Amino acid sequence: QVQLVESGGGSVQPGGSLRLSCVASGLDLQYFSVAWFRQAPGKEREGLFCIGRRGETRFYAAAVSGRFTISRDNAKNAAFLNMNALNPDDTAVYTCALRHSSCPTESHSFFNYWGQGTQVTVSS
Repeated sequence: QVQLVESGGGSVQPGGSLRLSCVASGLDLQYFSVAWFRQAPGKEREGLFCIGRRGETRFYAAAVSGRFTISRDNAKNAAFLNMNALNPDDTAVYTCALRHSSCPTESHSFFNYWGQGTQVTVSS
């Protein structure tokens, strides 16, 4: 059974940093692209970044460019989202998703597996 578990969320003050993890089980992550999404209260889900099977990256959200980075460690079957300079607009549930092919051009594309998400709250 495939399972994705996100962790690393929490509460942080504006300007702070967090590192989110997405650990997969039941499959070999090296054959999948990994994307991070977020959904703020009352807003649609937003694609942030995708990292391909060979480590190539694609970003979907200009709002996080230069502040967030994505990485992966296939040996750990995990991917990560490093978030810096957080602000209250970054408050959302962050979710990872896997795609059994390359990162799509558009984030509103099919992904094979989804995690349950981890809450990130940025407030003073």
